[in-house]
Amino acid sequence: MEFGTQERQLAPLQKRAFAFLIDDIIVSTIFLAVIWDMLPSNATFLEISSVMNQFLFYLITIKIIYHTYFVWKFRATLGKLAMKIEVVAAEKFAAVTFSQAFNRAIFRIISEMAFYLGFLLAFFDKNRQAFHDKTAKTVVVNA
Repeated sequence: MEFGTQERQLAPLQKRAFAFLIDDIIVSTIFLAVIWDMLPSNATFLEISSVMNQFLFYLITIKIIYHTYFVWKFRATLGKLAMKIEVVAAEKFAAVTFSQAFNRAIFRIISEMAFYLGFLLAFFDKNRQAFHDKTAKTVVVNA
């Protein structure tokens, strides 16, 4: 089934990329705020990297909470809201359920850890679905 009607058009990949960038800046800022007091002053880049790697679990947790909450409650993360795109259930273009949003957030992390290969799938998929969209049965459309 190919998506994209006059009412609900698939979001362009450029908009999705900008939304991704905005979301990563927001999540990174939150992460740094959480661990800021744990970073040693006058530390080298390697020392800071070592501390940040110790708190990788926090970063992953923040990303999962951020993406799950915003997609579930608002159909879009802050980056997607800024780009005027939203995530909807693929079947009915309806709001996603909590389990869909959570599934999408988990598999988004897996795609990131696998060198973003899951994101590349959107470039070759007729419905522009990345791996996390396919597993959650969602599509990203213009708002």
